Amino acid sequence: MEHERPVSTAPAPRGRGTAGDGFRLAGRALTLAYERRIVAEDLTVAIPDRSFTVIVGPNACGKSTLLRALARMLRPRSGVVLLDGRDIHARGTRTVARTLGLLPQSSVAPEGITVADLVARGRHPHQGLFRQWSADDERVVRESMAATGVADLAGARVDELSGGQRQRVWIAMALAQETPLLLLDEPTTFLDIAHQIDVLDLCARLQREQGRTLVAVLHDLNQAARYADHLIAMRDGRVVAEGAPAEVVTAERVEEVFGLPCRVIDDPETGTPLVVPAARRR
Repeated sequence: MEHERPVSTAPAPRGRGTAGDGFRLAGRALTLAYERRIVAEDLTVAIPDRSFTVIVGPNACGKSTLLRALARMLRPRSGVVLLDGRDIHARGTRTVARTLGLLPQSSVAPEGITVADLVARGRHPHQGLFRQWSADDERVVRESMAATGVADLAGARVDELSGGQRQRVWIAMALAQETPLLLLDEPTTFLDIAHQIDVLDLCARLQREQGRTLVAVLHDLNQAARYADHLIAMRDGRVVAEGAPAEVVTAERVEEVFGLPCRVIDDPETGTPLVVPAARRR
């Protein structure tokens, strides 16, 4: 299988002090919390347009919390998330849904729903009192299933599919939403290695061919370095480093972020950084 990496036309990331200037999606001086537990303070990020951005870091460092804030699923305690230069919480729900799609970490389909019906739910933000289901909606659903390789499963029940197939169906639903920004929270969780690569190849192809901006949270640093063209490395609720994988994934940085002594070599398949953990003394 050929492993595809995105070829992005994204502008070079700017300094954190300019978050929101020239970026469709950004967070500025964010304090993120769940009730009394503060996860991150003074967190500033900017997502390069038309990039495949991956957020990495150890468990409980705030990766998914940041993604939830960017997706308007979590209101910041302070600071602001900017979508097209405006506070995302000041925008209408339907407007946001037409601009930004989210694939949550654990998605549960209604019992008995078919693949085609679930993918069709991605068209809900485009429906309204004076706009009902149309031939254009039908076309988008059909093309989304084709793009994700699930067209032949259209009549199958989602709860009868394999994990890899289900994840493709959820991505198809997100595609049917036709948003220029797509956020994915750990899209490879619970998948075996072959299906992980399959899903990431699909994401990279969508970013490259359709020019969408993708933001994903991933646990596997080597997969992140292989597929991303922009990395955000987090630890303890703060951004430690961001930029191209070759700039972010160094032996010193990996030990700083993950506490893992290692070597970083060139991936023999892609030339991207490959982390080789140091051998443990016996």
